[in-house]
Amino acid sequence: METLHRGFFWKSIKVKKTTHPIQDRAEVAIDFPNKVYMGSFSRGSKFEARAENEGLYIKLFRSGEDSREAEMHLHHYLLADILSEWAASLAREPAMDESHRDNLREAVAKVEKALQKT
Repeated sequence: METLHRGFFWKSIKVKKTTHPIQDRAEVAIDFPNKVYMGSFSRGSKFEARAENEGLYIKLFRSGEDSREAEMHLHHYLLADILSEWAASLAREPAMDESHRDNLREAVAKVEKALQKT
């Protein structure tokens, strides 16, 4: 277990860090008034995702010469809104390829099972 301090707006928490290789790709962009930060995380990068406090904590990181990190905490209501909007947009799009669709169905089933806890 490691104690992590998450800046001024995240609580100090004890967590077991579990990292996983990124199988696909993620792009991140943050646009400030006078500066834009952009980066990508693909094979060779890793991610961490876990339930934390009142939401989902996500960390993407790449080590080496061109190292970078991106962290995000989405509170439950925002995460639910994002998933709902994503579902609505998926319904409007052409069918997803079978490989991605099966992988996502499996992941959503795991979330559904975890949410059954009382």
